[in-house]
Amino acid sequence: MITAHPSLLRELVERCETLRHRLAADNRAETARQLEDATYTLCVITGTRQLDTALSVARRQLAEAMRRERPLRH
Repeated sequence: MITAHPSLLRELVERCETLRHRLAADNRAETARQLEDATYTLCVITGTRQLDTALSVARRQLAEAMRRERPLRH
């Protein structure tokens, strides 16, 4: 399976979360459009169709990347 670079995943997760919180606070059309764009990108990258699922998949991929980066020592 092909996965996005962890830095891109991290950036998109943070962007989606920030925009979701901002939209809840200001309910502006511009914020909604930005969230829609970021959601679309994250969904494409994770092979999902909904934001919550995309966030979950992205977090799992980030955790796996961290494990590969820092193997356990005996």
